[in-house]
Amino acid sequence: MEKLHDFFCGVGFSGTTLTQILDCFSVKEFAKNDYFCEEGKTSRYLGFIESGAFQYFTLFDGEELTTYISTENTFVGSLLSYINECPAREYIRAITDAKLWVIHKTDMNRLLATIPSFANFYIQLLEGQICCIDNSRLNYITLNAEQRYEKMMEENPELLLHVPLQYLASMLGVTPRHLSRIRKNVR
Repeated sequence: MEKLHDFFCGVGFSGTTLTQILDCFSVKEFAKNDYFCEEGKTSRYLGFIESGAFQYFTLFDGEELTTYISTENTFVGSLLSYINECPAREYIRAITDAKLWVIHKTDMNRLLATIPSFANFYIQLLEGQICCIDNSRLNYITLNAEQRYEKMMEENPELLLHVPLQYLASMLGVTPRHLSRIRKNVR
């Protein structure tokens, strides 16, 4: 729980407020290929990744299309499903063995109702995710594959070290073979 503790301390929580927040989280271990969320099922948890990585993907014409990768010290969740309490439109799967600290929506709502500073944190977290999603969408539309790869190298170099190429290629909208060519040209 040390990483979760440090994360919340780093965003300004302490004392009894910090204890209240941490008490709402429980640990969950995932083996590689275990699902955190499945399409068609309502997601009622958000998770803080202590270790490991998770792939967000959808199936289109029988093919996995990776939309995002979450890594250590970030949150993971199917936001549309979690917020609207509706069936998820995506899968979220561990691509390594992983350890999460999860919070159920009921506990989240209790924290939001009783701790004003936590509500502010939650709003900032969601705003950050919205901006990330919007930026990713615009990059996909306005940049070519090589430019998207260069941006990934600049903004998320840890992905290049820890995530298998087939997931990165899918996230960039290219084949693994095309990604290999891009990597040779960019170095």
